[in-house]
Amino acid sequence: MVLLQHLQYISGRRIILKRVKLITDSAGDVNKDLRGKFTRVPLTISVGDREFVDDDNLDLKELLRAMKESPEAPKTASPSPWDYLREFTGEDSVFVVTVSSKLSGSYANAVLAAEMARKEKDASFIHVFNSKNATVGQTLVTLKVLELIEEEKEEAEIVEEVNDYIENLHTYGFLESIDNLVKSGRVSKMMARLGSALNIRLVFGRSPEGTIALVDKVRGTKRAMQRLIDLIAETGSNLEKRICGIAHINCFEKAQQLYEKIRERFNFKDVIIFEASGITTVYGNEGGLVIAF
Repeated sequence: MVLLQHLQYISGRRIILKRVKLITDSAGDVNKDLRGKFTRVPLTISVGDREFVDDDNLDLKELLRAMKESPEAPKTASPSPWDYLREFTGEDSVFVVTVSSKLSGSYANAVLAAEMARKEKDASFIHVFNSKNATVGQTLVTLKVLELIEEEKEEAEIVEEVNDYIENLHTYGFLESIDNLVKSGRVSKMMARLGSALNIRLVFGRSPEGTIALVDKVRGTKRAMQRLIDLIAETGSNLEKRICGIAHINCFEKAQQLYEKIRERFNFKDVIIFEASGITTVYGNEGGLVIAF
């Protein structure tokens, strides 16, 4: 259980210790520094007849191996309302950050759980944020909530500032492999063979509604990484006040190269590398990189 406790004051007198809990689903990515700073409610992944729970114990290399060997596309399942409800009980304030409602049922289930908790008076305040994001973009939204909680902002202030942050967040990435897209029928085998022969990389971005949109097609990993750099230059603003997150799918060295290029060119407040979650791994596949800022 992860709780942040705030002292509340009236007329300068300390009167109560307030319990604030931050929860997110596992579609966001983490690193070792973030583990334990908030509660993660896992999604589940099915590959053939095997099931993986996307929690801190997930073996990502084994998941990648299973996906490569399976002729079927992997499937994912959202946390149930009861998975969320268990985390709400007994708290004063609860903030939840979920993957985009356009990509998963996680948001709808968290909202349903919040309604159930309010009826049972399990928590005095619950707010569920639709991050309109996934992967490292969702992580940055979660970090923004954490930052404001630690600054002891009022609940209404946190909601307003985070909603504004979500609307101004940019997320981009590229795929090294489209195997899972082929298996799911989203990309034809002929197109996949053509893309492989031409060394094509698909560059994608987040739409304002929270869907994933194709941004560009480039030849080779080097050009794909450069395209991410160019997208920061084209769409970023006030970078000195913002964090840039980089998520990698079993390709730390490539993420480190991108980190160095971003550091050299831009003046972000911070640049942080994250290991992809199981959910990011399913949809991005091995070698993929995602940035958010």
